[in-house]
Amino acid sequence: MIKSLDINITPDYIYDNAYIHGLVSKKLKLSAHSIRHIEIKKRSLDARKSPVFRLKVDVYVNEEYKTPKKYIDTFKKGAKEKAIIIGAGPAGYFAALKLIELGIRPIILDRGKNVRERRRDLKAIQQDGVVNSDSNYCFGEGGAGTYSDGKLYTRSHKRGNIKEILALLVEHGANPDILIDAHPHIGSNKLPQVIKRIRETIQAFGGEVHFDTKVVDIEIKDGKILGAIDQHGKQYNAKAFVFATGHSARDIFDLFEAKGLLLEKKPFALGVRIEHPQPLIDSIQYKQKKRHENLPASSYSMACQVNNVGVFSFCMCPGGLVVPAATEPGEIVVNGMSLSKRDSPFANSGFVTAVSNEEIEALGYEGTMSNVDFQSDIERMMFENGDGSQKAPALRMTDFVQGNISSDLNSTSYIPGVYAAPLFELFPPFIYERLRQAMLTFGGRAKGYLTSEANVIGVESRTSSPIRIPRNKETLMHQDVEGVFPCGEGAGYAGGILSAAMDGQRVANAIHRYYNA
Repeated sequence: MIKSLDINITPDYIYDNAYIHGLVSKKLKLSAHSIRHIEIKKRSLDARKSPVFRLKVDVYVNEEYKTPKKYIDTFKKGAKEKAIIIGAGPAGYFAALKLIELGIRPIILDRGKNVRERRRDLKAIQQDGVVNSDSNYCFGEGGAGTYSDGKLYTRSHKRGNIKEILALLVEHGANPDILIDAHPHIGSNKLPQVIKRIRETIQAFGGEVHFDTKVVDIEIKDGKILGAIDQHGKQYNAKAFVFATGHSARDIFDLFEAKGLLLEKKPFALGVRIEHPQPLIDSIQYKQKKRHENLPASSYSMACQVNNVGVFSFCMCPGGLVVPAATEPGEIVVNGMSLSKRDSPFANSGFVTAVSNEEIEALGYEGTMSNVDFQSDIERMMFENGDGSQKAPALRMTDFVQGNISSDLNSTSYIPGVYAAPLFELFPPFIYERLRQAMLTFGGRAKGYLTSEANVIGVESRTSSPIRIPRNKETLMHQDVEGVFPCGEGAGYAGGILSAAMDGQRVANAIHRYYNA
């Protein structure tokens, strides 16, 4: 017999299995020896009053627990059909895993490097300000999510099988806690090894992964795609091509426009990254002077409306680092990441507002690529305001709100460094005013949040793609070209690791239907 139960555990006992076993026994009025196994199905932290962990558990009463079968055991070798996947991020890799399961061999092309070699380029941008336009925090094996904490939270539960994706990550080395935590993460120090193992699985089942392979052209004939051509002139042919190139692959947008393929500009979000001392956020969230040793570094999620437009926190990284995420020389872009322990003394979060197509057009931008042009111009203006390095413009949070230049700045996790700059003048007035008003609102909701101890750092501009590559709702193919399957964040159909992975699986299923039609 299996009984489901909800229990509350204080931080003192959350890792005490004997205590949890005794509490379950008492609540169910069962003898301890009749309980053969307790499986935690969900774990969440409620910090609204005194912090408490809420667990959903399945209790095996006089019944043995059976270890679930592995998804990888369903994979097949020896596939004759193949599909080309452009991009080795979560959309591309999980499309590949699903294709293998369905008996189709994936051939993956990625402009960047594998996770190990990619680190050299991350070091170069961090320490020397050198941006490799093909290998950076956005491009390379694992995609942008590899070095942005590995957060695995999404609200898009209807888009696919989240349980399968999490289980596959665990089968490839992720901590099993991601299966139960309400807000799971892997950590940017752990995720590269998981990604490497996924690549090895793809290769073990007959798939191919080609790095330093940048698609620069596609061959289209009679409304069908025939091949993709890399920077060396080599052509890759197949019946289906998955474009899972990420939200920053502007050259792919340019290629599609040059080929006459339909693109749609879409609203996106723009703003700053705010960096607080982690102990300050802990004291606000946990209402304790010192965080209990069994409590994680606290996070927050905030949102409000300013003049009927959303302003919200995004990609919050407790115990994290601010990192340079430019994809071309001459840009300043910042993002956040955390290691698995989340033990940095800083907490950082994106703090952004939605920007509409109409607002961008009102600034004088025209055409399908207008949103991309606006995004790029903001990033270049942030760079040109500085000294030609990856130092980022910043203000103390209170000075940002008051429109003052800071006389000095707080210490920061951002390795290239920050300098005081008039961020309130570098943004269009309507964006600055929405950010300013939201900071005042959030400061009223959480005492201590609006503080001179926090730095506001510009610019957080890669929250999502400013372009959508439209696709047929039934076939998931591009509306203009047969065999082209836009996928993931770069196509405008995802917003994070999990949603991108789910979209990859959806596209793989669509390819299977296409091949068997």
